[in-house]
Amino acid sequence: MSRYFVTGATGFVGAEVAKQLRTRGHQVVALVRSPEKASLLAKLGCELHVGDITAPDTLRAGMRGVDGVFHLAAWYKTGVPQARALAEAVNIAGTRHVLDVMRELGIARGVYTSSLAVFSDTHGVLVDETYRYDGPHLSLYDETKWRAHYEVALPAIAAGLPLVIVQPGVVYGPGDTSAIRGIFVHHLRRRLPFVPSRTAYCWGHVDDTAHAHIEAMERGRQGESYIIAGPAHSLRDAVRAAARASGRPAPIAGIPPALLRGLARVMDGVEALLPLPASLNGETLRVAAGVTYLGSSAKAAGELGFAPRPLDEGMRHLIEHEMRVLGIAPR
Repeated sequence: MSRYFVTGATGFVGAEVAKQLRTRGHQVVALVRSPEKASLLAKLGCELHVGDITAPDTLRAGMRGVDGVFHLAAWYKTGVPQARALAEAVNIAGTRHVLDVMRELGIARGVYTSSLAVFSDTHGVLVDETYRYDGPHLSLYDETKWRAHYEVALPAIAAGLPLVIVQPGVVYGPGDTSAIRGIFVHHLRRRLPFVPSRTAYCWGHVDDTAHAHIEAMERGRQGESYIIAGPAHSLRDAVRAAARASGRPAPIAGIPPALLRGLARVMDGVEALLPLPASLNGETLRVAAGVTYLGSSAKAAGELGFAPRPLDEGMRHLIEHEMRVLGIAPR
């Protein structure tokens, strides 16, 4: 069995990667900032290493002697433009620190978690790993992940670092704390009157996404990128799938992209005068305005055996979990 160092192990996908590694019998060194918040990792038998990717000197002891590194830690928010310094410190500089220490210690294998967001709005096209988009970016997250991908990870590979890049799309499932979960919670509470029209993503269940990370470590070709995104569906399709699982009606109304883009411009002006909640921020509205983040996982299917579950199956799993959490009786 192997010994792996995992950043972002207290996060949504990272925790599932750590869990699946332990299930396979591997040793896991989990990078954590606060051990008291990592009790679930400790129960799994993970070794907790206190450190932070923004402080490279805190990484070496935990990374020394491992067989591979999973770098999943990232800053992910929308509608928080004042967080630029933090986003750059985590997504860009933090990635550089992890890869530099990996090179310094001669670690034989690494998997870096990029994102389909580096491709921005694909305008309905299911792109592959050869696609490239160079801006402007719709969000601070998109921009900083783009820079980490193209200015840090790919140059490290070109310099000889034994790294594999994986690119998830939207990841959903039990344990999510992102705005995506909020959409389905609002649906279950009957507080979702409408959803944006034409907005679409590739929907990957967290279990499948974590599994693909491990397959990338074990089977991926060094220097290659793999899109590990699930099937492509509109946001309205996903809410309809949630409705089929919950028995609650899906919203009928959709918001046209042009209206959302217009509201985004208005809110940009308002925000210049007074602070706004993230949900009303111009950036948040722009990334929901008929935008499509779509990518083909055919390469990952062929080389890694990636086989993400259908949306209806995954959504049923999520909705059953959320109904239990919220105390909502099944239909």
